Formats: sequence, C-alpha cells, structure tokens
Amino acid sequence: MIFTAFAKALSQVLDPRFRSVLLRGIGLTLALLIGAYVGIVALIQWLVGPSVTLPWVGEVTWINDLLSFGSLFVMMFVSMVLMVPVASAMTSLFLDEVAQAVEDRHYPHLPAVPGLGLWDSLKDTVNFLGVMIGANILAIVLYLMFAPFALFIFWALNGFLLGREYFTLAAARRVGLVEAKRLRRRHFTTIWAAGVLMAMPLSLPLVNLVIPILGAATFTHLYHMLAKRS
Repeated sequence: MIFTAFAKALSQVLDPRFRSVLLRGIGLTLALLIGAYVGIVALIQWLVGPSVTLPWVGEVTWINDLLSFGSLFVMMFVSMVLMVPVASAMTSLFLDEVAQAVEDRHYPHLPAVPGLGLWDSLKDTVNFLGVMIGANILAIVLYLMFAPFALFIFWALNGFLLGREYFTLAAARRVGLVEAKRLRRRHFTTIWAAGVLMAMPLSLPLVNLVIPILGAATFTHLYHMLAKRS
C-alpha cells in the first residue's frame, strides 16, 4: 500500500500543476536551508570570533569559508540534519495545495473541501515543529549511547513524527481532526512505516529536496486507501 501510494505520487510529477508546487517547494527548501546555514555560521562566529585555529585544519575564517566553494559540501551535510524540521515546516504551506492536485486527478468524484485554514494548519505545524526539535534534542542521548544504531534511531523517531503529522493533516482536510486522529491510531503501524520511508531519503543530500512535496502527495493517497479500508 505504501509503495503504491508513493508510485502514484511520483507518477504525477510531470503534471503542470503538481510540478509548479514541486518547484516552489524545492526553492523554498533551498532558501530555508541556506538561511539556516548562514544562521549557524553567524552563531559560531559570534561565539568564537571571526576566526579560529583548528588542529590539522589551521585557521578558519567563518565569513570567507561561508562564501567559498567548499561551503557547498558543508551545506549538503547540514541539509541531512535540518531537512526533517524543514519537511515539517513545509506541511502548512503546501500540503493542502498538493492534496488538492492529487485529489483532482485521482479522486475527482470527491466533493470540494474548505481545508483546515492557513492559521489552524500553521499553528499545528509550529506546535509540532517544537515537539520534533525537542524530541530530537532528547534523542541525542540515545545517539551517543547507541552510536552504531544512531541512524536507525533517527529514522525510527522522525519517521514516527513525520508520519503522524503528514497523515493527520492529510486526513483532517476531509474528516476533521478528531476522525483523523482516530484513523491514525487505528493504522498506527502503516503510518509509522510510511513515515520511516519518508525520513530515510531525507538523509540523502539533493534527493531530500523533493521529499517534502512527494511525501505530502504520498500521504494523501495513503489516507484515501486507509479510509476506504476502514
């Protein structure tokens, strides 16, 4: 079911309406990652000064290194760490539009929905983003205690969180938050597995740029499949 939902989402990439959302999503994702990278470098510079000497590396000047070609590789590494909260932040901005494009093509018999509204979805996303950041900060202890399994812990934790958020928002458009949460509890394992399969490619530089939008489409399909089964 999960792979079928993803295949349907992937098949719609060439749809002009879907492609427009995808390109805007990639652009915003890059902007968020670059902004986060600049913020991290600025914070380091503020804490340690304009330059610092590192063993085996020599003197590092933050602003010059920020603008250097080598910073591209740093950005790719930073994207591995930051893409999960970025993917979470994308839900309030694009999920409703992506879900509507998916439903217009694959579920045209469905009646129109008003959606959750920008303020409600944004509030839920901000609250969830706080939970996600807090959970990952606490999980650092587990990463250190079980270092060989850190990546798997990362996937399991963030797969649970992302699956929970994406499915809830996709379902709430149609049936409201109360019913969305009931469906989420009933299909807990499937939703968690789908979230893990979404979290895994978020660890891959460049590939992770398209995952937030494809994830929104995938969970829209997954909601309709699970709702039909229920």
